[in-house]
Amino acid sequence: MIENIQVIAFDADDTLFINEPYFDEAEEKFCALMSDYLSKQSLAQALFKTQIDNLQLYGYGIKGYVLSMVQTAYEVSNHTVSTKVMEKIIEIGKDLLAKPVVLLDGIEETLQQLHGKYKLVVATKGDLKDQHRKLHLSGLGAYFHHIEVMVEKEELDYEKLLKRLEIEPENFLMIGNSLKSDVLPVLNIGATAVHVPFHTTWAHERIDHEIVHNHFYAVEKASELIDLLNL
Repeated sequence: MIENIQVIAFDADDTLFINEPYFDEAEEKFCALMSDYLSKQSLAQALFKTQIDNLQLYGYGIKGYVLSMVQTAYEVSNHTVSTKVMEKIIEIGKDLLAKPVVLLDGIEETLQQLHGKYKLVVATKGDLKDQHRKLHLSGLGAYFHHIEVMVEKEELDYEKLLKRLEIEPENFLMIGNSLKSDVLPVLNIGATAVHVPFHTTWAHERIDHEIVHNHFYAVEKASELIDLLNL
């Protein structure tokens, strides 16, 4: 049972609503467009490398992803890719920005039970405008006291968030699908983290070791938080 919590933070993408499957679909389309140049696996690897190299410049989110697709297309084609293909890449990005917001099972019911008992916040990465768009369309905005769209989710970023919220680490709980971003840095600053896995995770967010920690909990779905908090 988790005790002494005052603030509960939720990641957004693939914790509140579906996200990664849309990027997987976009990658499939990109690889199909560029299939004359490299195999699907090689194209996916090239795109991933470009994304990681560009994170410092573009950050996370759809706009940076589109720019990375454009750059990858130019590089793998030796700058011979057609204007028509470039237009289709831009359309892939526009389609991503227009995807419906689909809530994960049980998330709204869970927020309903937590609302009023804890201060609820969103702590997520990505494009500021797009994350606010998704939260607005999700209908979940009214449950949250604060929305934080972070450039990164490292220890210092969480420490800054806790300072803004005027909360001590022992009174803070983070919920998310990424062990790398939502769990490890939170545990390292003395707070509590709950991992709610999603069926697909971006390679950049994966870790290859098991987490054993007194303040770490793993559940299969968000609704299990209610029992963890003894509500």
